[in-house]
Amino acid sequence: MHSSSLNRETAGDMKSAIVKRSVELNGHKTSVSLEDEFWNGLRQIAETQKTPLPDLLKSIDAERGLANLSSAIRVFVLAHYRERAAAHAAARELDSKFFSPGDGTLRRETN
Repeated sequence: MHSSSLNRETAGDMKSAIVKRSVELNGHKTSVSLEDEFWNGLRQIAETQKTPLPDLLKSIDAERGLANLSSAIRVFVLAHYRERAAAHAAARELDSKFFSPGDGTLRRETN
């Protein structure tokens, strides 16, 4: 299979419908268009932080500067999961220094 056709097929499989939702921020209704994966990620973040979704959206809105709200939400969700992945990788690296792979026994220091 030719690489360009593979890329197109792979990209086609990754399409996600954009869902438009109406939200109220600071007393004003606005529409936000995001892929379902970002809406789901945003809801998961709100649950994890024990923060109501409208409050999380207000916080993102307050910090977004000149970016449009949909873009600011995507960047927020991406940054959150990148931080989690980095923390997970750091924890695994730390574990590998102290525990033997496979059996999980504590390693002894050798000098």
